Amino acid sequence: MKISHASSIRQLKNKLFTNEIAMCANARTNRKCINGYSMSTCKSLIEKRKFIRMKKLFIFKLLLLVSVSVHCSEPKSTTSSGRMDWWRDARFGMFIHWGLYSIPAGEWKDRTDYNEWIRDKAEIPLNTYNEFVPRFNPVKFNAGEWVAMAKNAGMKYIVITTKHHDGFSLFDSKESDFDIMSTPFKRDVVKELSAACAKQGITLCFYYSIMDWHHPDYLPRRKWETNRSTDGADMGKYVLYMKSQLKELLTDYGKIGVLWFDGEWENTWTHELGKELYAYCRELQPGIIINNRVDKGRNGMAGFNKDSTFCGDFGTPEQEIPSTGLPGVDWESCITMNNHWGFNKNDHQWKTSEELIRKLIDSASKGGNFLLNVGPTPEGLFPDESIVRLKDIGDWIKENGESVYGTKAGPFAKLDLGRCTQKMLGGNTILYLHVFDWPKDGILNLPTLKNKIIKACSLSNKCKNRCPVKETKQGISINISGVVPSRFSTVIALEIKGKPILKEQITKK
Repeated sequence: MKISHASSIRQLKNKLFTNEIAMCANARTNRKCINGYSMSTCKSLIEKRKFIRMKKLFIFKLLLLVSVSVHCSEPKSTTSSGRMDWWRDARFGMFIHWGLYSIPAGEWKDRTDYNEWIRDKAEIPLNTYNEFVPRFNPVKFNAGEWVAMAKNAGMKYIVITTKHHDGFSLFDSKESDFDIMSTPFKRDVVKELSAACAKQGITLCFYYSIMDWHHPDYLPRRKWETNRSTDGADMGKYVLYMKSQLKELLTDYGKIGVLWFDGEWENTWTHELGKELYAYCRELQPGIIINNRVDKGRNGMAGFNKDSTFCGDFGTPEQEIPSTGLPGVDWESCITMNNHWGFNKNDHQWKTSEELIRKLIDSASKGGNFLLNVGPTPEGLFPDESIVRLKDIGDWIKENGESVYGTKAGPFAKLDLGRCTQKMLGGNTILYLHVFDWPKDGILNLPTLKNKIIKACSLSNKCKNRCPVKETKQGISINISGVVPSRFSTVIALEIKGKPILKEQITKK
């Protein structure tokens, strides 16, 4: 890095000033003058040094306090000015769980139902687990192909497990030898994904586990690790290690959209550590979005914080979608395609494409995002079943994407026909009616709106033909008998004047 002349002069002056203070301090100690300084000058310089140190410490503490107190309690309205907007508009992302655990592929001894937790659940000793390192050689990995499949499926961002609970890093870390560069592959997977995402216009995001079963300073040990000593283990040192790795990830791989923490539930991780880590990461990348698993407020798998005192920009429901929308709260449901996050070759319990598409719609209709998981094989390939489902989702998104991207939760508490999302268009609102159950009489019935109805049409034919609409005392009826049903879910766009106003509010079951 080149340094300007002015910068060099400033650095030299700072160095000389530091040396002068040091000499003055020595002079004060030895009761004599050095380099011609009088004792009064020395005292003045020493007091100046104390003042500068106190000022720097005060500013640092103030910035830390502000960053924690403001960032940890940012309401949805204040985060809308840029930082969260892209994520709220995106609605759909890909989760990728990949690492050494893909090698056993869910099998250990007489069981075949393990996943990325295999080291803990199968009680694999550390030295035995380390033997996976020389076996990890995913020669078929192609970052461009991975990103292209996500993009073609309609996903706007990718969250990759840079380090899972087993402690193995998929990136080239200067802080650890337990990483991708110690394998025969010797290629920085994260760096290649970063380049591919930038090229294809996908936002790259990082999963990072606070819990670490490999690092000697992380505590506690697994209960079954009775032969692994805790002598000398220092959680404080581990936190410094974690921060150093996070600094690598947030400075060497470009702009990162989301930092997705996990493994925060053990008692060695505290609320204070969570606040500090949140502030630290926001200092490295002020625009980054951080999930609520950085702190201790998550209420189980439901994923939402117990109250607003905890850090985190969005809630993280796992393997479930909230039964109702939560106005004013950002959230993202993460869901697997089968029953496991990491690759399990014996897990054939795949959700259908229809199920997954309707889960995406369900999330958007309640104001949330949908993070769909893929567990690549040890060779570096997406499972064939995942590829089929990604293509189906992409085909549906190409026709109906406007009913998902940039939408908000629908105004109806309950709809028998399916789900509803909405989007403002100038002074009007488009209500996207996602028809799950096709009416036998070809009539969609909706609750009564006070708004003027402008038109209704089907996205399946790009709204070329309008659907007749009738308003009665009982509600709104849309005739869709002339619409050819789409695969998985048909979307009818109902445009109304202004923001939707319901005459009757129906409570969800």
